[in-house]
Amino acid sequence: MTSIDLSPKLVAAGQPDAAVIAGLSDSRIAGIVNVRPDGEEGGQIGHERAAAIAGEAGLGYAYIPVTSAAITEADIRAFQRAVAETKGAVYAHCRSGTRVAILHVLGEVLDGRMRAEDIVPFGAGLGLDLSAATAWLDRDRTRSPRVRGFHDPRTGSIQYVVWDAATKRCAIIDPVHDFDEKSGATRTIHADAILAFLAEQGLTVEWILDTHPHADHFSAAHYLKQKTGAPTAIGARVTQVQQLWQRLYNWPALKTDGSQWDRLFAEGDSFMLGGIEGRIMFSPGHTLASVSYVIGDAAFIHDTIFMPDSGTARADFPGGSAGALWASIQDILALPDETRLFTGHDYEPRGRHARWESTVGEQKRSNAHLVDMTQERFIALREARDATLPMPKLILPSLQVNLRGGRLPEPEDDGRRYLKIPLDALPGAVW
Repeated sequence: MTSIDLSPKLVAAGQPDAAVIAGLSDSRIAGIVNVRPDGEEGGQIGHERAAAIAGEAGLGYAYIPVTSAAITEADIRAFQRAVAETKGAVYAHCRSGTRVAILHVLGEVLDGRMRAEDIVPFGAGLGLDLSAATAWLDRDRTRSPRVRGFHDPRTGSIQYVVWDAATKRCAIIDPVHDFDEKSGATRTIHADAILAFLAEQGLTVEWILDTHPHADHFSAAHYLKQKTGAPTAIGARVTQVQQLWQRLYNWPALKTDGSQWDRLFAEGDSFMLGGIEGRIMFSPGHTLASVSYVIGDAAFIHDTIFMPDSGTARADFPGGSAGALWASIQDILALPDETRLFTGHDYEPRGRHARWESTVGEQKRSNAHLVDMTQERFIALREARDATLPMPKLILPSLQVNLRGGRLPEPEDDGRRYLKIPLDALPGAVW
């Protein structure tokens, strides 16, 4: 098996077989990074078998499947972390070693250790064509707005900072307020990480946006408004969700006029993010109130479409509808093919790294629930799948917070805050 040293710690190689993987334990290699998606060609060893062989050999293993045409910054950073966290040299492979080298040099350029103009000569010296890396950088320079995603492994949620590079004005989308359901403890770890990123980048917050009232994590919108003074906003149909859950919680004190946010967006409304215009698309189906934020060439599509290997979001929450979800998906797929799509969750299926960015074209070509799909078949597939899914473990606590714009319950006379859990409020829920 031909291999190339990209750095003292990183070896790039083509597809190994089982014997090669097992034999790496006799070398200086301490870990394997597999960047090749399963099933690219016949006879390719699958990543689960490769991981098992590596484990038996005492080697670390990470699965970061990418294609050259769909590499994102999240992929680059995941690759860097996998290499950095390995205590020793890393054997990283794809089909030929080229994708490994592309991920490596892109990370080097993004971190300022290599110049873009040095990529192709560097590759030529190794016998590799790395022109795809320079093409990636050329595309990246034209993208507007800039986007940074922050993944929360506990809930699978992704929160975003989105900014206009020219003005340094930004929006925060779907921020997470940490909650441990076992102990009842709340923390602001993820929200504080966003604040630290804003300070590091010199960004000023213009908007704090939620795509819908979340069922699996607390929103940190109110906390971040207190810290930044920026206005909060959500889709105008949140009032319908408030009315629905006011009855389920027997909660007459809950205001159902949406006054917990500074602005309620209607379909087609627009807002400015520095010099970039954003607009609102209603995207019901997952919830009654779901919206997508289309900002420049990026769309934040929440729990409507996941990454292509994960399909689409469930539509069985109170007020949800598989038919409405299908219509919302068609609206999203009508955007230009090059539009970047940022999803609201990723659950790292089959052990791959967390991913959250795709394009309209990529979703049309490869989404597991959408390729060659009709409306009737989609509704049947979605409803059958949803009937097997248990409710999110935080749905009842979360909505008490998120229907109030991320505000925790007020302290009672003993100084503590309490959540109210209605029993048997969701009949038919899967255990």
